[in-house]
Amino acid sequence: MMEGDMEKGRPYQERPRTFSTVRSKSSVPLVFRMLMKINPRALIVLLLLGVCGVFYLGASTSPIIVFVFCICTLSLFFALYLTKWVLAKDEGPPEMSEISDAIRDGAEGFFRTQYGAISKMAGILALVILFIYLFRTTTPQQEASGLGRTTSAFITVIAFLLGAICSGLAGFVGMWVSVRANVRVSSAARRSAREALQVAVRAGGFSAIVVVGMAVFGVALLYATFYVWLEVDSPGSMKVTDLPLLLVGYGFGASFVALFAQLGGGIYTKAADVGADLVGKVEQGIPEDDPRNPAVIADLVGDNVGDCAARGADLFESIAAEIISAMILGATMAERCKIEDASGFILFPLVVHSFDLVVSSVGILSIRGTRDSGLISPVEDPMAIMQKGYSITILLAVLTFGVSTRWLLYTEQAPTAWLNFALCGLVGIITAYAFVWISKYYTDYKHEPVRLLAQSSSTGHGTNIIAGVSLGMESTALPVLVISVAIISAFWLGRTSGLVDESGNPTGGLFGTAVATMGMLSTAAYVLTMDMFGPIADNAGGIVEMSQQPESVREITDILDAVGNTTKATTKGFAIGSAALASFLLFSAYMDEVAAFAQLPFKEVDIAIPEVFVGGLLGSMLIFLFSGWACSAVGRTAQEVVTEVRRQFLERPGIMNYTEKPDYGRCVAIVASASLREMIKPGALAILSPMAVGIIFRILGHATGQPLLGAKVVASMLMFATVTGILMALFLNTSGGAWDNAKKYIETGALGGKGSESHKAAITGDTVGDPFKDTAGPSIHVLIKMLATITLVMAPIFL
Repeated sequence: MMEGDMEKGRPYQERPRTFSTVRSKSSVPLVFRMLMKINPRALIVLLLLGVCGVFYLGASTSPIIVFVFCICTLSLFFALYLTKWVLAKDEGPPEMSEISDAIRDGAEGFFRTQYGAISKMAGILALVILFIYLFRTTTPQQEASGLGRTTSAFITVIAFLLGAICSGLAGFVGMWVSVRANVRVSSAARRSAREALQVAVRAGGFSAIVVVGMAVFGVALLYATFYVWLEVDSPGSMKVTDLPLLLVGYGFGASFVALFAQLGGGIYTKAADVGADLVGKVEQGIPEDDPRNPAVIADLVGDNVGDCAARGADLFESIAAEIISAMILGATMAERCKIEDASGFILFPLVVHSFDLVVSSVGILSIRGTRDSGLISPVEDPMAIMQKGYSITILLAVLTFGVSTRWLLYTEQAPTAWLNFALCGLVGIITAYAFVWISKYYTDYKHEPVRLLAQSSSTGHGTNIIAGVSLGMESTALPVLVISVAIISAFWLGRTSGLVDESGNPTGGLFGTAVATMGMLSTAAYVLTMDMFGPIADNAGGIVEMSQQPESVREITDILDAVGNTTKATTKGFAIGSAALASFLLFSAYMDEVAAFAQLPFKEVDIAIPEVFVGGLLGSMLIFLFSGWACSAVGRTAQEVVTEVRRQFLERPGIMNYTEKPDYGRCVAIVASASLREMIKPGALAILSPMAVGIIFRILGHATGQPLLGAKVVASMLMFATVTGILMALFLNTSGGAWDNAKKYIETGALGGKGSESHKAAITGDTVGDPFKDTAGPSIHVLIKMLATITLVMAPIFL
């Protein structure tokens, strides 16, 4: 990025326009560029027509859908208010804006290239899905409703592409706001710590509201469109209880994009971070985010593409998959219980997440700035401030959840069932709070585990690694116990709700678990806000360091950065918990779908059958192999960065005394090309493995007279991969977050402070933990949900 001759002896920070632009083409997406060319009045007319069309679809479907559309529209206006508020803040002195511009150019350039590659792969996969569905068998329900293979194929492909586009848009929104908010947080930190906190939270809140709103709106729009197009519930047409199964392509499309976004972004951010730390901090002894480090811009770019863009796509697909699986289970239960109006049970997840947008908005607004300047005092801990906002959000979520269950889940057949389901939601909300607290306990340096990990650094690098690995392993226990109690409690509450099938058997157990999952995600927008806060604060700290602001400003951003590490870790714990519950629901939906296609009962998976047990082994192996490939991808890319940074320090000795400029652009280019190359292999493994296993064992099953063998082996693979993936993701995320904050704790002055032997050992641990917590760990919980959605979409080829 920095090219041209240098006047010897003159510090390069003093020269004008230090960070020249790298943007080769417009960073604005093509669709927005086309819209901007339309006459403003014509554009307004088109938008009004579009809004009228959407609300017409809603009115033709259900009043509940109209309510959902209204909330989503209001949340969009709230997001626009947050955007206007954040962008109205000043960008600080010119040296800050120059660094911010360089970060923005790098992030938008990589995003454009990465999502271009992902869109091509999505197009190829859409053609594969179309081909499979054109030649697959149809269910008796589809035949009775006149839904032929061609219509079914195009519906699935449309849903897949819409899910992929919306997931990509969610990633773009996350990245767009982060690269503009970082410099404004840096500037606010010069005035007040509380103001910097508020700017970072509101910037994260904008992204969170848009992501959750888009997930809800996308599913609702798809549901309403199919409802009207297929004339659902008309004589001779499809029943409304069969409609949710047509939406599974949407969840698969969202998971597909999220997986590659998380892999590519995770490899980018951690390869740059590891390379920068190993040479800059360990070998050269310069601070983190020092402008003399050639990899520092690539590191800051990585925070945006890895943590913001990828996490936006990740949470989008989490919510989409959970909504669709809950709709499927609600429809199945309503049909078995012969409930006259099933729409309440089907559309309940959409209403819960609509209220999520409302309560999370209140939580975001509860965090206010003050006129006081200076450091945040111990009484005004930023984590405590955000926890208060989270507590307000949870309290409101409990109230709105009770209202939702009474409104939509009341039925004359079981007048008190809604109360049981409200308690299921309460179980989910408590589970979410417990996951956030457990993650905070194991990753915040205010608590004993991280302090003990930091203490182990005083005896060397090896003991730091041993302590970090053992902490990560130990941290899996409490979350697993919590999730186990939640699943059993919710299942029991649903089972005793009073809803029974025609034979008098209780049928609400699985739906109770679905309601608990919705309860857990009923504050998803606020949790995503806390997550987005982390990389924005991290970037702000980097800008402050590179622009050489006073130490007092850096102290403020250091505090926010450490809190950001904790909020990112808690969000990952939250995401794993929701993935566990959502995958359990998707697994049940898969078994129901197989039974519908095969017209054979499919209620259990017997692992005593050798082939089924082998499927389980393959599922567990998939998690380890995927994690290994993801971490090694970071290692290989980081080696290229280390080699380049060492070369620059060797060939440009003036870098260290500020008389020569590092070539930031070279490191950005190396990391961008390598991460795009490295994301392909683990991503292909995740997509092709379940399909290959299902087809191979299907052939074997037909040869040996076991017609459902392929479906059973895939079910076992999915089950074992989910269990192993939850444990592996918990281990990787928590150990990585703990290593990072142990280093941050030492940097506060403990155990010798910066530059001490303890600090060097902690940097080694942080380097090992980087690919754990930001590449492999987050990718795994996307993987386990994608395995569930791909098996739902591809179920016909396993029979």
